[in-house]
Amino acid sequence: MKVVNHIRDIRLKNGITQVKMAEDLKITRQTVNAIEKNKYNPSLELALKLIAYFNVPIEEMFHLKGDDEE
Repeated sequence: MKVVNHIRDIRLKNGITQVKMAEDLKITRQTVNAIEKNKYNPSLELALKLIAYFNVPIEEMFHLKGDDEE
């Protein structure tokens, strides 16, 4: 199973740039980019910060994708 996120969609819906989000969360823009492209899973701490930052339920931001799903 793979963790998939919808951070990019949520970020764009809120009109926030990668640079602004990175500055607000004190991470690099490259980290934001890697997370959005599902190349890097955020730590639990960062995942909780992202949920609080966007004020969304965890289920809206992250979900598990089964091996049989595309």
